[in-house]
Amino acid sequence: MRTAMSFGRRTGLPDVEAMTPIVLVVTGRVTRAAVPGLCAELESLLYDPEGTLRDPGAGVDCDVGGVVQADLALVEAVARLGLVARRAGGGRLRLRNVPPELQRLLDLVGLADVVDVGGGTGGGAVGNGA
Repeated sequence: MRTAMSFGRRTGLPDVEAMTPIVLVVTGRVTRAAVPGLCAELESLLYDPEGTLRDPGAGVDCDVGGVVQADLALVEAVARLGLVARRAGGGRLRLRNVPPELQRLLDLVGLADVVDVGGGTGGGAVGNGA
């Protein structure tokens, strides 16, 4: 005997898939030596092992709320992560939970116009490799 199932009404626009951003969480103190590892970690989130883009057009969010020191090494990391995201077709890197010190440094070096600085909270966790 088959039982009829009832499902709730779908929310959102019909026939439009929600885009879930790729989220990289950076914590601790970021050193210059950790920057290539962060870029490699973002690339592993963006591409499958065969080198195919996992989710073309997905945005890239970077949660920096857990960093302990905003310095030029972190600014370099943000700049390079932004390049990785842009090369993958994800557009601009969106920063979440930006400490005021990092915001001032990004403004000072002109990167505030290159990355999107916003609020919100992040998903998946990735350390800084240091």
